[in-house]
Amino acid sequence: MEDNQIVELFWARAEAAVAEAAHQYGGYCKRIAFNILANEQDAEECVNDTYLQAWKSIPPQKPQYLGAFLGKITRNAALNRYKRERAQKRGGGELALIFDELADCIPAVQTVEKEVEAAFLEKKINAFLHTLSDEQLAVFVKRYWGADSVATISGQIGISESKTKSILFRVRKKLKLYLEREGIFL
Repeated sequence: MEDNQIVELFWARAEAAVAEAAHQYGGYCKRIAFNILANEQDAEECVNDTYLQAWKSIPPQKPQYLGAFLGKITRNAALNRYKRERAQKRGGGELALIFDELADCIPAVQTVEKEVEAAFLEKKINAFLHTLSDEQLAVFVKRYWGADSVATISGQIGISESKTKSILFRVRKKLKLYLEREGIFL
């Protein structure tokens, strides 16, 4: 079933919408949640929360790309759960490593007052992403949005782990320089 048909089911408040969304995007959403949480049960709960949030959000929202919409909800739910469960713990896990890798080129947003700066930063990062090659973009997004491991990315794209690490290093360096040129300093 096409995305627009599933969205129409949500708009019509048909329970089949959730079943179709789960059939179409359940594996995708679960992979996102598992990459962040590294726990099968927590990942499943986040995916279930995703469907509930989608049910509450559609309408009034009418997403054009349902997969991206559901992926974003799942990612946010998983990150919130990760932060909540590890509030007292530091280090360990792939997500902590990912945040450490990006710490040198993206400033942390920690206060409500910085929301405007965060929106500005988001626009600049999106503009930067458009400057990358397809391979660089795929590696960067899989790592820093999908929270995939270097090994997983290498296997999916068909390149060596050392090349994947090299791409990530160079893109982070390029991102830092780009943001500095745009007036965003760490």
